[in-house]
Amino acid sequence: MEPFDNLLSQAEAAHGHLCAGQILGVRMAMLGCLRLGIDDPRGKDRKRLVTFVEIDRCATDAISVVTGCRLGKRALKVRDWGKMAATFVDLSTNRAIRIAARESSKERARRLHPEIENKNQQQMAAYRELPDAELFSEQWVSVPLHPREFPGYKGERVACSICGESINYDRFLRDGESIVCIPCANPETRYYQPLTGIPAYNSPEPLTKP
Repeated sequence: MEPFDNLLSQAEAAHGHLCAGQILGVRMAMLGCLRLGIDDPRGKDRKRLVTFVEIDRCATDAISVVTGCRLGKRALKVRDWGKMAATFVDLSTNRAIRIAARESSKERARRLHPEIENKNQQQMAAYRELPDAELFSEQWVSVPLHPREFPGYKGERVACSICGESINYDRFLRDGESIVCIPCANPETRYYQPLTGIPAYNSPEPLTKP
């Protein structure tokens, strides 16, 4: 594992700025790898690790940098529960550990550095210094993984019987004899809603001509 300061610099560069969440994310990921005995998550151990993150904030970018887990590699799984927590799964041993930031760490930061008025700066300083036990809770867990969740899985490519769009990695539902994509099966769960009365542009011609 690379030194903390090196990883934090890389996380800052990837995220665009340095904040308390970045420090928590780097330390959380380093601790997860340590507990699983994964020394080189971005190198020789890169195919061993799958990470579930529970928040879509700064720490997630830092966790991705440290572990090498990416959405595009199917090794980073997002469960947006609004919790500063992540679960690290070792595919080679089926061991998994969930690590969550303690709410009490904010109060510890205030007591440790009362001379720093800015809350983010105060937490940044404290989160570098506090021991893991005061920053995080740890719990060994079981994470059942379906084969379709594994990196490298290739499933059948099918078309939705309602919208006609292609579906990959078995992310479809069956309605009788029909195959339906998730948003067509449950329109209320869509993150988007189609607009009516506005024609779609489907012509192969360019929008503007020289």
